[in-house]
Amino acid sequence: MASIFTKIINREIPAKIVAENDDYLAFLDINPLMEGHCLVIPKQEVDYIFDLEDEVLTGLHLFAKKVAAAIKKTVPCERVGVTVMGLEVPHAHVHLIPINTMEDMNFSRMKLKPTPDELSEMADKIKANF
Repeated sequence: MASIFTKIINREIPAKIVAENDDYLAFLDINPLMEGHCLVIPKQEVDYIFDLEDEVLTGLHLFAKKVAAAIKKTVPCERVGVTVMGLEVPHAHVHLIPINTMEDMNFSRMKLKPTPDELSEMADKIKANF
């Protein structure tokens, strides 16, 4: 069965896409820790990030680097934090989160609840800086 991320890749369900190429896709997290929180995924559906072929894993991180630069240009922050947990969705993915403190990346804290319009506006801004 296709993961929710594969359904996003196939445009079966909507997402606020900020960057895309033939192999990778980046989109806003709909329940972000911080404004501008993005997920970066390979288009190839592989559950565990370290099961990706070396060239796909390398490409994922290089693509994430470009997305992180666009996030940093868009959202005032000290850094863009990166984390891989891999338990939420059975599809390899990287979280890119604008941060100013360590607490900004605490996944147990309450998530933001942006409106669809706020997500669209943020996606457009990041996309423009990609």
